[in-house]
Amino acid sequence: MKRLSLIIVAVMALITSCATLTPEQKAAKEAQKVIEARQDSINHLLAVKALNDMDFVLEADRLIFKRGRPAYVSSVTNFISSVNGTTTVQVAPFNAGGPNGVGGVTVEGKASNIKKSQEKNGSYTLSMSVIGNGISAVITITVTPGTDRATAVVTPNFSSNRVTLEGTLYPSASSNVYKGRSF
Repeated sequence: MKRLSLIIVAVMALITSCATLTPEQKAAKEAQKVIEARQDSINHLLAVKALNDMDFVLEADRLIFKRGRPAYVSSVTNFISSVNGTTTVQVAPFNAGGPNGVGGVTVEGKASNIKKSQEKNGSYTLSMSVIGNGISAVITITVTPGTDRATAVVTPNFSSNRVTLEGTLYPSASSNVYKGRSF
């Protein structure tokens, strides 16, 4: 019993000695936090500007389907973009095949009825109707306060097959997506 107590005390002493940081290490850690917070603020401002200019790409790394089932996907092939007046929605949860050639569906349309708002907590929301070949939906994009992370809810007008895309919102010039064949 004494041996077990001695081992426990030795392990606890080892853990507490490893957990203490020198003042230089604490200062470096705080400086890193400040730098990351500033970079997040800059990324948030760039994302909001891209939404305002309607020149953005939301690269989704997670899809949430109608009944809440999530799927982690490649952000290169799952996105919502608005460039030069054309809005593109590409959802490719599969590895190969599909009508677009990259494992899913790609649809394009023109945005109308665009509404923008900023909440008190700092989140920014853009809502638009998109109508085109293969799409008639309302898309609502919300940028999380202080970051460039965004959530887009695509609600079709003629069915209840809603899909949510979560990812990072970039200006279109900074994005790196692969667009499949659209309808």
